[in-house]
Amino acid sequence: MKEKVNVTGVPETMIQTLYARAMETCKKNPKIKDEIAVEIVSKLDYDFSNAKKDKTMSNGVIARTIVLDEMVEQYLSAHPNAVVVNIACGMDTRCYRMKGKYLRWYNIDLPETIQIRKRFLTENGPVYQIAKSVMDTSYTNEIEYYKEDVLVVMEGLSMYLNEADVRQMFSIIEKTFQSATVLIETMSPFVVQHAKEKSIEGSNAKFTWVVKNGKELQQLLPAFSCKKEVSLVEGMKKLLPVYHVIGAIPTVKNISNKIIVMERHA
Repeated sequence: MKEKVNVTGVPETMIQTLYARAMETCKKNPKIKDEIAVEIVSKLDYDFSNAKKDKTMSNGVIARTIVLDEMVEQYLSAHPNAVVVNIACGMDTRCYRMKGKYLRWYNIDLPETIQIRKRFLTENGPVYQIAKSVMDTSYTNEIEYYKEDVLVVMEGLSMYLNEADVRQMFSIIEKTFQSATVLIETMSPFVVQHAKEKSIEGSNAKFTWVVKNGKELQQLLPAFSCKKEVSLVEGMKKLLPVYHVIGAIPTVKNISNKIIVMERHA
């Protein structure tokens, strides 16, 4: 029997991104493998028609997964006893793909999202679930922290927030952890003005916050320094070879979403 899931607005995007990863995994030569996503999608009673039609969203999700999996894996290889804080986790399954490479992994999201997650993913140490808003400073009370290396992942979130929210999230990280590396996905002003993702429009979630680059983000967050930024074009190159050509065009690189690496040092 299939399980009905009722979500609207930003939380609904987690079902669509899950579907994109499942569909890619089922292809003949998948660029990512997420068997857990396939399993969950097969159990859902949900209308995937918008996500099915939305090639832009699907490609973007897979490109982002490729880039972030590589970046998280690189970090964990260099910091084998790290604590990972996965902000606005939705139905993300990276903690399983990175199994055995971290000390503790915390998946954090709104109570209604975690409620859905718990129906399909029963997590216990070293993977934990925290059902709180990331704007609520008390979520950090549930994180065991003994000054280990900390990696914070903010995937598919910042574009739905406002500047005050972004400052608040980073302020909580700054006050809680002696040092931390943050991987934050950001959207360019051009995309918000010109791009339309059918499945996102259908969910009533709206893109609201943009930032041009890491330099601009660093000005907002004086306690953090920008170490590098990786365009999702890098993931698109693995998905669609034509991006080796068009990805070299500066405009394409600049308008694509980016993963910006921000560091807070003791």
